[in-house]
Amino acid sequence: MPKPFTPKVVTANALLEGDVIYLAADDSWVRSLSQAEVLTDEAVAQIRLLDASARQAEAVGVYLADVAPSDEGPQTTHFRETFRATGPSNYAHGKQAEG
Repeated sequence: MPKPFTPKVVTANALLEGDVIYLAADDSWVRSLSQAEVLTDEAVAQIRLLDASARQAEAVGVYLADVAPSDEGPQTTHFRETFRATGPSNYAHGKQAEG
């Protein structure tokens, strides 16, 4: 029996700035995980991934990341994604300085 599909978001790095970005429901790239589109259907997730991967002038390293839906928006389920969402760890700047 196949495993149930885990909700996901499309994530990548912005080509010019290198920031972590997420695909929103309106096809824009956003820098906040809370604004990302949560994909709950595997076929739709694969189509969104293919579409995002074709946007090579905007993003690199596009992939699907597991999330857990919550009232505050999607929450990361893996340390790597938590680390990416909160920004650099060497000192407070960027996302860490903002909040």
